[in-house]
Amino acid sequence: MFKGHFAATALIFFGVFLLLDNLGVLQFNLMEIIKTWWPALLIGVGVALFFTPGDKKKD
Repeated sequence: MFKGHFAATALIFFGVFLLLDNLGVLQFNLMEIIKTWWPALLIGVGVALFFTPGDKKKD
């Protein structure tokens, strides 16, 4: 289901969290989250690139 749609899914979730914060439903400090969890973002991008199908040319 999410194969090849990692970036779109991540943007949707990020947008939902920001919208909920703006509406006052959630209370969080975005900069604290980024400072704490930026390595997990790099790991997630690496895993997504690893599992994303690339151009497999057969000779």
